[in-house]
Formats: sequence, structure tokens, C-alpha cells
Amino acid sequence: MAINLEKGQRINLEKSNGSKLTEFCVGVNWGAIMHAVQEKSGFLGLSTKTVMRELDVDVDLSCVMTDDNGNLIDTLYSPLYNPQMFLSRGLPVGKDWSADGSMYHTPDDTAGDKGGNDGLDNEIVQIDLTKVRSTITQIYFFLNIFQPRNIDFSQVPYVQVRMFEGTPQQVKSVFAQYDVAKDPQFAGKNALVLGKLYRRNGEWRFAAIGDAYDDNYDLRNTIDRIMKNYAK
Repeated sequence: MAINLEKGQRINLEKSNGSKLTEFCVGVNWGAIMHAVQEKSGFLGLSTKTVMRELDVDVDLSCVMTDDNGNLIDTLYSPLYNPQMFLSRGLPVGKDWSADGSMYHTPDDTAGDKGGNDGLDNEIVQIDLTKVRSTITQIYFFLNIFQPRNIDFSQVPYVQVRMFEGTPQQVKSVFAQYDVAKDPQFAGKNALVLGKLYRRNGEWRFAAIGDAYDDNYDLRNTIDRIMKNYAK
């Protein structure tokens, strides 16, 4: 059974049969926000009524990869971002695959679930642990709200994160999960450093970080924060 991750908790990524884990995924599932809007009604549209509509919410799952000394080796975030946005800060542009071909980011979901929780991940980072280049020893995962730019995580009906064995097409075993929206610390925050996947004695482990920030809806600020405060 999957455990509910808490800040600072560490988990061993061991398969039930004792064999080494090779397929690892981090997935996030979130819902659109219900909000009230005024619409014209009545004869000739001379009156108005209040109706509830679903508002698209764009949450982005991303990661940065570093070596033992905290040097940036590679990044993985949505290619829908304006490339100049990153080049102006000396950062790589967004892409779907890591440079070594070991990590894949599913297409960017810019809306969230409509009509309720479908139980499926909206975005997933898939990792083939056997292909991760030897110089990469730490992989930091983080979330950012991109749109709309006047909400925080506590206003999204649900933001569920899970770590599992398998692929985007097949979930074999769920190791651990977060439920972001239910934690009061995320009120007023639009960025979240989830945790890191790291090598220890040749084995991969996961450490939950769970720190939330107001990064001004700018993924670059979260990358800078990780490189300065976490990647050492």
C-alpha cells in the first residue's frame, strides 16, 4: 500500500520481489476551479444571472538534475514555455526528453480535470533508471502554477502527486503519494519543491522535501531556489 509522504521522509524504492527498480514515475493530477460568472439572460438579454463555470488551471511538473557537487547537469520542463524566457537567465529551454534519453515528460496539460477527479495523472515524468547518466546523482521534482496568476495551491480542488513503478500507460505499484491541496501550508503559495530522487551506494532512493513558496508564478525562480538552497 502506498504511504502518504510527509516532509523530510525518505523511502527506499524496492520492488516487492526484491529486484531492482528500473521504471520510476512521478505523476500529478489536479482539478479545474469552479468560479461564478455573470451571464446575460431574459428577454433581449436585459437581465443577468450567476452561473458556475470551470476555470482552467495550468500546473507544471518539472525537474532539474545535478551531480554530487550540486552542479546543474540537465533540466526537464514544458517546451511550451517561451525559449527566450530561459535563455535570458542562462538556463536550457524546455523539452520533453532528457539529454541522455533516460527521462520523458508527458505533454503539458494546461487545464486540469474537468467535471471532477478522473483519478489519472495530468502530467508525468517517466525515468528509466538504468539509462540515467552516471554524473547525475540527484533529481529534484517541483510544481509551479502557471495560470491563472491570482490563485494558490489551496484554491485548487485537488493536487495529488504520486511516485510509482511503471510507465504513463501502466501503473504497476504506487510507492508514495502527496495530497498538496489539503495542506494548510500551501495557502498563498504557487511553487512547491516536492522532493528528490538520489543515488546512495548504487541504489536510488526518494526523499520528500515538501517546501512551498511564492515564486511569483515563475518557474525560473524555483530553479534558482533549488540550485541555491537544495542542490549541494
